[in-house]
Formats: sequence, structure tokens, C-alpha cells
Amino acid sequence: MADSEKKLTKLSDHERDLAMLISKIAKGCESALKKLYDTTISQVYGLAYKILSNNPDADEVALDVFKQIWKKALDYEPGRGTPSAWLITMTRSRAIDRIRSDNKRRTTNKPLMGDSLDHAPLPDEASDVREKRELIDKALSELTPQQRQSIELAYFKGLSQSEISRQMNEPLGTVKSWMRTGMIKLREILIS
Repeated sequence: MADSEKKLTKLSDHERDLAMLISKIAKGCESALKKLYDTTISQVYGLAYKILSNNPDADEVALDVFKQIWKKALDYEPGRGTPSAWLITMTRSRAIDRIRSDNKRRTTNKPLMGDSLDHAPLPDEASDVREKRELIDKALSELTPQQRQSIELAYFKGLSQSEISRQMNEPLGTVKSWMRTGMIKLREILIS
């Protein structure tokens, strides 16, 4: 059994189905891209919207993600993470790129997002996506306020650790420690 086949057998049925679709997309199968889109659009759009808080920008980012999947499906390696993690990483990267490009164009000091993140579920979210969101929200609620805030600033607003240090008015080493211990705790909660 090849290494990639061994890694696929360790995935959940849902993740295995996504991996198979990505494999078909890598071979140029448009119907597999449509099925992947139908299966994951609420997750991709939901994350993009959570980061950007703007429907048109979230739509554009979601579209960019699926264009990237079409072009880069060959680059997906099951050994490096689940298909969902790959999609989330792409979506997050595209959304943060969008924030950074918008920041360069802005001439006002208007905040990009409100002080708190909107946790209201989108109407078209599938139940499994909603369950994942609830699990992540529950895991985040178990962190200290400083750990949670620093992780949210990094992942949802795209701030660097130095920027988080300045925004929170805390030493950089302290912010790095909060993020590291917070991520370790999140991993333990989400994997158990």
C-alpha cells in the first residue's frame, strides 16, 4: 500500500471523500470540482465572511479559493493535513491577503472589523460545519482571555505577533507565549 493510500485510510469518511474529489480535480474532472464546491462552500464562505465581515469580499475570496483548488489540486498532499485543513488554510490566506491589500488602499483609519467576532451561523451552513464551528467556539472559550484574543487577532484579523503585541500593549514574548500555550491547549481539546 502506497504512503498516500495509508494516510487516506486514517481520514474520516467525509475527509476521505474530499480527498478523492481533490484527486479527481487534479486529473481535470470538472464535476468533482462542482461536487467539492457544493460540499464545502458554506465552510469556505463562512470562514471568509468571519474574517472579512463583508459579503462581496467573502464571495470573491471563496471564488478565488475554488479557482486555486482547480489550479493547485496536484499540490495537495494527504500527509500534510486533511482536505478540510487545506481548504481552511487557503481560505484564511486569501482572506488575509485581501485584508492586507485593502489596508494598503485605505486612506482612513476605519477599523476593518468590529471589536468582537460575529459568531452567528450563516443560514445556509450545513450541520457538520455548524458542529465544527460550535466545537471550535467551545474550545476557544476554554482558553484564557489573553490566549483567545491573541489567537483571534492572528487568525481572524491577520495580525502578526508584533502587531498583536502593540495592539494588546504587552511584550512580544508574552504574546508569543500566550499564542503557543493557547494553540497547544486548542489542539489537545480538538483532538481528544
